[in-house]
Amino acid sequence: MSTPYPFTAVVGMDDLRLALLLNAVSPAVGGVLVRGEKGTAKSTAVRALASLMPDVDVVAGCRFSCAPDAPDPACPDGPHEAGPGVARPTRMVELPVGASEDRLVGALDIERALAEGVKAFEPGLLADAHRGLLYVDEVNLLHDHLVDLLLDAAAMGASYVEREGVSVRHASRFLLVGTMNPEEGELRPQLLDRFGLTVEVAASRDPDLRVEVVRRRLAYDDDPAGFAARWAGEEEALRERIVAARELLPRVVLGDVALRQIAATCAAFEVDGMRADIVMARTATALAAWAGRDEVTEEDVRQAALLALPHRRRRNPFDAPGLDESKLDETLDEFGGHDEPDGDPDPTDPDPGPGPEGGPDGGGGGGVPPQDGGPDRGEAAASAPETGQAPVPAQGAGAGAEHQPARATEPFRTKMLSVPGLGEGAAGRRSRARTEHGRTTGARRPQGALTKLHLSATVQAAAPHQRARGRSGPGLVVRRDDMRQATREGREGNLVLFVVDASGSMAARKRMGAVKGAVLSLLLDAYQRRDKVGLITFRGKGAELALPPTSSVDAAAARLESLPTGGRTPLAQGLLKAQDVLRIERLRDPSRRPLMVVVTDGRATAAGSGDAFAPALRAARLHAAERTAAVVVDCEAGPVRLGLAGTLARELGGSAVTLDELRAESIAGLVKDVRDVSATRRAA
Repeated sequence: MSTPYPFTAVVGMDDLRLALLLNAVSPAVGGVLVRGEKGTAKSTAVRALASLMPDVDVVAGCRFSCAPDAPDPACPDGPHEAGPGVARPTRMVELPVGASEDRLVGALDIERALAEGVKAFEPGLLADAHRGLLYVDEVNLLHDHLVDLLLDAAAMGASYVEREGVSVRHASRFLLVGTMNPEEGELRPQLLDRFGLTVEVAASRDPDLRVEVVRRRLAYDDDPAGFAARWAGEEEALRERIVAARELLPRVVLGDVALRQIAATCAAFEVDGMRADIVMARTATALAAWAGRDEVTEEDVRQAALLALPHRRRRNPFDAPGLDESKLDETLDEFGGHDEPDGDPDPTDPDPGPGPEGGPDGGGGGGVPPQDGGPDRGEAAASAPETGQAPVPAQGAGAGAEHQPARATEPFRTKMLSVPGLGEGAAGRRSRARTEHGRTTGARRPQGALTKLHLSATVQAAAPHQRARGRSGPGLVVRRDDMRQATREGREGNLVLFVVDASGSMAARKRMGAVKGAVLSLLLDAYQRRDKVGLITFRGKGAELALPPTSSVDAAAARLESLPTGGRTPLAQGLLKAQDVLRIERLRDPSRRPLMVVVTDGRATAAGSGDAFAPALRAARLHAAERTAAVVVDCEAGPVRLGLAGTLARELGGSAVTLDELRAESIAGLVKDVRDVSATRRAA
């Protein structure tokens, strides 16, 4: 087993270390979500925590870590009699992003269950993590069906495995720690709320701190055991402090003034539900115990708010995390008793040992970033002052005039825009697909391990052979060849690729603002439905991929805010760029089906003379040949309309709608048009 990096050797990252240590003192706090850029030692710090956790007493031989003084009466390995147990180190179990459902919750031997009536159960990761720490790296990339299982276990404190009437239940209470890079997408709100605390980490920009980070990391890589030995004294001192804080924790008093401050703070920031109040109370109590005090102070409440509330006040994915600290201080002053003693130890100091600030892999001081109380990102997209170059007077659709980026209109709720047919893509919430989860539509022979048994089909396959197999009792003689896998239909996630005309002919503020508002709205919808969204713009001399396919709505919103307009209209280049992007995405993820949304007035222009629209039609036919579902949003305005967008839509094999029809009330009709066109194409 490899030697873990010492927790006390982690340089800086005070907020992250404090949040982890508070959970070590009081596991009831509910875990930590660590958000930050790549290479900031998030995983290193989390893995280092496990060695500091006190040992746990378990029933000897129990695979489910039952406590010897209060064993689980429903334990599959039980029943156990109360008595002395054996001590073992606290486990840190890692959940891979690509884990299967059976690996997470465990698996039943269906063949033995049917033939012998025996519950032969192989425990999964949720059983291993009971009374320990469950760590999920890149938790924002975890598949939805695994997230659902985590949510169930976290809510009930138990894991259930049920297969065709045969069920197994076991206790599963664990400290949930997750790390993520926000650039790769956000978490579902339900899972986000299950993390007790959240911290932001970033690499330090101080050269001295970065030097110390590199020095310690190289020393560890050269001799892990020797490096750990040099920090053994600090590790033991920190471990003893955790034990002392745990012993003090039950005696810490949470007074009425502090409790009122907690309730007022949660109300002032309009967090949903009551979980935030409870987590803040537990965190403030743990902070007092960590500082060696037996009473919660106002500073404990303030620090608890900075750790427990930022991820709970996000009203939608466009909101930036963090708190308005001036508003927090005003609330605490208004509801505080101002009778806390002065000169108490600093509760935010984890005192992990000497050393400069920084992190072993380049991590700098992290934590909740200071906020200035400004508008949220969603509000900034709709109301912030425009940025970019000063406006230049337009000189016609074909001119090279540059325009200040237009502000997006207010995002709106959209109806579901789906791809026709039946796919087999990644689990999501948009288009129909064959999935591992959903309603049962049939049965087939299993390919590999059996995951979802179709009971009636299995019985029908085994029934004709009972006499030949010498059946003599009530049990059904079942062989592996009789097993049938249930086929299910659910929903998949898709790739919505926008191809947007950003030329001079589209420079009118109202039109570009409406386009950006529609894209932002679909980004919000894609976040909720677990889709990917991409953006191609064409203007001037060519086209560019302004937003590579992503699930990160924050990155998408930032790109859209600064999208410039002006110049000629190279429509053909935009469509060809879209073909290149879709070709690459099909290689990366062949099962994810795309929907291309072309936003243009159809008036193609190019340098020199000649018809610029004909090449665009040829490019459209390439998409039609590849059967790409497409919609053209017609932005043509004015008294004279050429109808070129409609012609383009027909060549794409899709449908055309006006910009106004893209709003929620009209998308349902748009989806129907896409389905009708696709059905006609298949029939032809």
